[in-house]
Amino acid sequence: MASANYKQDMPPAGGYAEFNYKRVPAKVWGSGYKLLGAYAAVTAFSFYMYFRSYRRVYLQRVEDSDGRIAVQPIVLAERDRAFLKQLKKNFEAEKELMKDVPGWEVGTLFGEPLYKTTPKGYHVDPITLEFFAHANPKDREYNHLFAYKNS
Repeated sequence: MASANYKQDMPPAGGYAEFNYKRVPAKVWGSGYKLLGAYAAVTAFSFYMYFRSYRRVYLQRVEDSDGRIAVQPIVLAERDRAFLKQLKKNFEAEKELMKDVPGWEVGTLFGEPLYKTTPKGYHVDPITLEFFAHANPKDREYNHLFAYKNS
């Protein structure tokens, strides 16, 4: 066992180079006054650019708002028109579906009005599930949770 055939790794002649463990201070960019002055200059320039563009942005927002306000009555009228068209379709679908049931009156429950306290001919908006009774279930779910509720 004492006769091993290998050469031990030794340090280079003269030893290893000295290990540098001294503190390296951070690079100084300037004094506190210079940094404060640079901050003030950048802030002043930013305020100048902001207030220079503020008027233009404000006028753009006013124009967008005016456009929305101008179109809103048309959008609401179209929504109401689509609502009434769907009520008419539901009325026709109920009439077609219940044509073979004797004594069935459309809009009533076996001839009995749904709302007893409302005057004859008074319109009451149907509940969401009744309104979407003949719709695709996915469309009904979407409208029930979002569109019809946000009217």
